[in-house]
Amino acid sequence: MEEQDIKEKILKGTEELFMRYGIRSISMDDIARHLAVSKKTLYQHFADKDELVLMVSRNHLNKNINEFNDIRDSSRNTIEELARLSVCMKVNMESMNPTLLFDLQKFHPTSWAEWLEFKNKHLYDSIVRNITQGIADGYVREDVDPEIMAVIRIELVQTAFNNDVFPPSRFKLARVQEQLFDQFVYGIVTDKGKKLYQKHKNVNPQPLTIL
Repeated sequence: MEEQDIKEKILKGTEELFMRYGIRSISMDDIARHLAVSKKTLYQHFADKDELVLMVSRNHLNKNINEFNDIRDSSRNTIEELARLSVCMKVNMESMNPTLLFDLQKFHPTSWAEWLEFKNKHLYDSIVRNITQGIADGYVREDVDPEIMAVIRIELVQTAFNNDVFPPSRFKLARVQEQLFDQFVYGIVTDKGKKLYQKHKNVNPQPLTIL
């Protein structure tokens, strides 16, 4: 197997473990066993767990950006884009451990800084664009402030990962994110936008896999 193939295999397998169990609970030994490789092989490609976390996180964010862009470019209007994002988020969150962001924030500051940059730049700009276009098309109320709503939406995403607010023993992450997303959309759309959003959600478009 080529060196690049081995590295990609490590990144893919490690991401699967992190998504399922969180980051802190997974050791380099766990990763080696999961991939059926030696720890020596892991350390040939990554200096330590922190570097591995950084590369997994970076790859995941880049994949998200590409898939968000695919949804934007292939959607016929801003409401269809929102509906498809809702389905995608639900699918992805069903397999994600709620401790993931907490682990990233507390134990891997470099990776957390890149997540914050993604959140505060790409996500923010994407939401502002969607809402602004939605207003122009008559799907979003004219009195909605795109910048304020973008900040609120981003914080809602992160709040769902807060185990103090939504303890996993009581709440499923996918369900929380779905409810927060729907309430956000219903809070900003016009009657025209609401009808179209419900129509697209009922169609249940084929989801892409995103964070």
